[in-house]
Amino acid sequence: MGETGSEGRDTLLIRDNRTGREYEIDVLEGDVIRSMDLRQIKVKDSDFGMMTYDPAFSNTASTRSTITYIDGGKGILRYRGYPIEQLAERSTYLEVAYLLLKGELPTESQLSDFVQEVTFHTYVHENIKELLGGFRYDAHTMGMVISGIAALSTFYPDADAVGDPDVRWQQIVRLIAKMPTMAAYAYRHHRGLPLVYPENELSYTANFHSMLFRVGTKEYKPSPVLERALDVLFILHADHEQNCSTTAMRVIGSSKADPYSALSGAMAALWGPLHGGANEAVLRMLNRIGSVDNIPDFMEGVRRKEERLMGFGHRVYKAYDPRASIIKRTADEVFEVTGRNPLIEIALELEKIALNEEYFVERNLYPNVDFYSGIIYQAMGFPVEMFPVLFAIPRAVGWLSQWQEMLEDPEQRIARPRQIFLGDDARDFVPIADRG
Repeated sequence: MGETGSEGRDTLLIRDNRTGREYEIDVLEGDVIRSMDLRQIKVKDSDFGMMTYDPAFSNTASTRSTITYIDGGKGILRYRGYPIEQLAERSTYLEVAYLLLKGELPTESQLSDFVQEVTFHTYVHENIKELLGGFRYDAHTMGMVISGIAALSTFYPDADAVGDPDVRWQQIVRLIAKMPTMAAYAYRHHRGLPLVYPENELSYTANFHSMLFRVGTKEYKPSPVLERALDVLFILHADHEQNCSTTAMRVIGSSKADPYSALSGAMAALWGPLHGGANEAVLRMLNRIGSVDNIPDFMEGVRRKEERLMGFGHRVYKAYDPRASIIKRTADEVFEVTGRNPLIEIALELEKIALNEEYFVERNLYPNVDFYSGIIYQAMGFPVEMFPVLFAIPRAVGWLSQWQEMLEDPEQRIARPRQIFLGDDARDFVPIADRG
């Protein structure tokens, strides 16, 4: 039960009915207790002490963070206190990147210097071209980019000096700058096209468009609408608190690994269909449904648990994902340029049913960020194998912000979860001739 202790502290009074002993545990800000405070609860002095069992970390806080705030019940997402709706409407991706990394929105001169610094580092070493050239023509772009990012650690051996703030910042800038270049190189290899070098007079997203889609020496200028749409999508994907891939980044980084190795591990976590691969799964679902006429049968399959409604529901959000409403508006702007993606009619009808039918409402199956993003990416000319890469490019700044925060946190040590061992007790070795 919860009480206020004799000294006026917020505490929990825990009674162990096995021994009759009572323990007073401090309640910290945010209604949490330190797991290590439970270790004092023992039956015998030789016992290890009480632990918590929490598969998938569903109710365990592993860090104190000041970067991203989410209130899933109210559909709130904020970066450093700023609502995602305001940032998506008024800022650029690199402005948001600065905010996440530094904690404050930049002044005009700070942003100009940061953009110039990132732009200066967009090129990658020529040997990277040879690395990517070694992949099969049909290699998945995400696998290629993961390998390329990991390989960058060999080009910057000083990157393992993670305790030096100046060295850390240099690697952060390099990764933000080189992620689009690496992604574009992988895309061009996949398409059998010659690689296109960065055009540093272009904006961050316009340069990415150019490296992807330019043909020959002809100047390439993306539509301002598509350039801005990609910027908005990058802002929405920049960070999302302690998710699977961010946890991977922090866990790997806790060993003091260089950021290239840690970020490639975070990308691998993102690749899974339950995380960054979800928008690809949405697109495949919409294609399989085929037309609005087939939706009733599909939704009946969902109710019978024979089908999965991809892009609906979220581990954190129990209300409408605030990013989904922004993306939905962005989709309309994109379709004005590209033409209306026929899959949008299926998507809108699925959303209408999910928002109004009791079966889906009571299960909090609201559209999430993945539901519309894949449709937009497809309309903009991206193949489905690029979807997780398009997620990883902007999320890199979130991973790096979290990694930097973790390294500066004096409470953090190398990650080492505990286990509950359920295997065999000690057994004597049996010679192979005597087995079975």
